[in-house]
Amino acid sequence: MKMKRIAAILLTAGMAMNLVACGSGSSNDAPATSGNDAGTEAAGSGDEEAADEGSDNLLGSESATVRLKVGTTTAPDGHYVLGLVEMQKALEEYSGGEMTLDIYPNNALGGESDMMDAVSMGTQDMVLSSTGPIPSFSSATSNWSTLDLPYLFENEEQAYAVFDSEVGQALLDEFEGTGIKAVGFWENGFRELTNNSKAIATPEDLSGMKIRTMENAVHMATYTALGATPTAMAWGEIFSALQQGTVDGQENPLAIILTAKVYEVQQHVSMIDLFYSPCVLMISEDVYNGFTDEQREAFDKAAEDGKTAERRISQDIKNSAREAMEAEGVTFTDVDKDVWVEAVQSVYSDTSLGIDEELLGKIREITGN
Repeated sequence: MKMKRIAAILLTAGMAMNLVACGSGSSNDAPATSGNDAGTEAAGSGDEEAADEGSDNLLGSESATVRLKVGTTTAPDGHYVLGLVEMQKALEEYSGGEMTLDIYPNNALGGESDMMDAVSMGTQDMVLSSTGPIPSFSSATSNWSTLDLPYLFENEEQAYAVFDSEVGQALLDEFEGTGIKAVGFWENGFRELTNNSKAIATPEDLSGMKIRTMENAVHMATYTALGATPTAMAWGEIFSALQQGTVDGQENPLAIILTAKVYEVQQHVSMIDLFYSPCVLMISEDVYNGFTDEQREAFDKAAEDGKTAERRISQDIKNSAREAMEAEGVTFTDVDKDVWVEAVQSVYSDTSLGIDEELLGKIREITGN
């Protein structure tokens, strides 16, 4: 952990030097984009001028005196960023124009693990991250791997009921003392499987295929149980890996498959709903604790509004994604989920994954599963 954080410090310092060298130090400049810009790499168009215009729109009001830099890995038109834009508007309103968010999409501030480390050390204000890197972030959050179990939730409503309950708040509170304050559970979505060679309807169809997963032990164990060869890979590396055949497929929610244009390099989507994946809004503890009472109230209210809006946006994108991608020639395969559920039951009894049985029991009491 110590070496990881040292590496994060060096990365952050290097990024800061690059920003200065490029003249991007002013709060009025557009967020820089990373060489691992997933959206641009997938689209392949290289329309840099349009991308810069979109980034300009993600900076908050120029008159705000409290500017919170928040990073994420998704595209500017993705559900994470659109939710943050709604929070940005609410924060400016509730604070009387004093506070705002400057939103940096597309890995501009680094990968999720790097950004979490930067937030914990106070070198970055905020991050909206998937839960992928959380179990390995700290011993205090190691039980978050329980949330990654396959088919833990049958629908979004079950997930919301858990994450908006005392169980969800207790999970957020586990970050206390790590340098991060976890604010709330936003939505990534149910993760579907894509590949570019064939329709996958059963686990047997996955046999021998190399599937990119998040850097997450439970996800990797699940794909192993399904007969695939899981390959953990950061989001910024995925497009070149798919194009070069390093991996055969990947899994992500429809909202990301659509807005990051994964479908341009993966023409088959299997609707397996294997994992429900939340994302978590996080802020530096030092930054949050430094707010006045009025600023904290404005921030908390804006974050809650952002969460509600982002979940709605996620659902809207998901509900239109299939039709939009089918119009682009993508083939969708619906599956018998009972077969897939049966195939992954061994993951629940894998003691090496550190599943928190008490937490699992509390989740099941709420979901009834």
